[in-house]
Amino acid sequence: MTRDAWSSGAMTPDLIPEGPDGPDSAEGPDGLGSPSVLDLAAAELAAGQFLQALGVSLDSESLRGTPGRMARAYAELFTPRPFNMTTFPNDEGYDELVLARAIPVRSVCEHHLLPFTGVAHVGYLPGDRILGLSKLARVVEHFSRRPQVQERLTKQIGDWLYSHLRPCGVGVVIEAEHTCMTVRGVQAAGSRTVTSTLLGTLREDPRSRQEFFALTGVSA
Repeated sequence: MTRDAWSSGAMTPDLIPEGPDGPDSAEGPDGLGSPSVLDLAAAELAAGQFLQALGVSLDSESLRGTPGRMARAYAELFTPRPFNMTTFPNDEGYDELVLARAIPVRSVCEHHLLPFTGVAHVGYLPGDRILGLSKLARVVEHFSRRPQVQERLTKQIGDWLYSHLRPCGVGVVIEAEHTCMTVRGVQAAGSRTVTSTLLGTLREDPRSRQEFFALTGVSA
């Protein structure tokens, strides 16, 4: 799989209905359990060359193992944990908002390869099926574990839930602090970026949209 397909989230298997023998972990929601090529030895060598090119000596005991630690750390940041998206029939016909607030977001800005961290608020108006609540956090984590921009991450989460779960509406808000603008460059410490995407009824109906933003604590 190419890195472009990885970034776009284009590869997606079907949702898996929950059953008595239903698995809880396999491929991720876009068919990507891990990058297609992972060469830690090459990454460690490149990390050492990178540090030395910047004038960092690796001769001391504390720095000697740093290239390996760098390689393993970025491999972890760029490798989604595999899982299946289990769903359940909406037998009771629940038609009100389901919202998971303050889901941790940890990703890496693709422009500087520096972390950005924050929270995601993810909600949906159910259709015929409902989603296990933990899976909302799993989807956020899955699309976060790759080089990202916050705008794309927000849209990928919303688009995937809307197209695969087929709810009446989906809303996603992400609030994050980007170290690429807090520890370098403008050094705007404490600044946070907010992005949102609304689909279906949450976009089209003003009252539903207002309820979603009120519950997330974000001003519409």
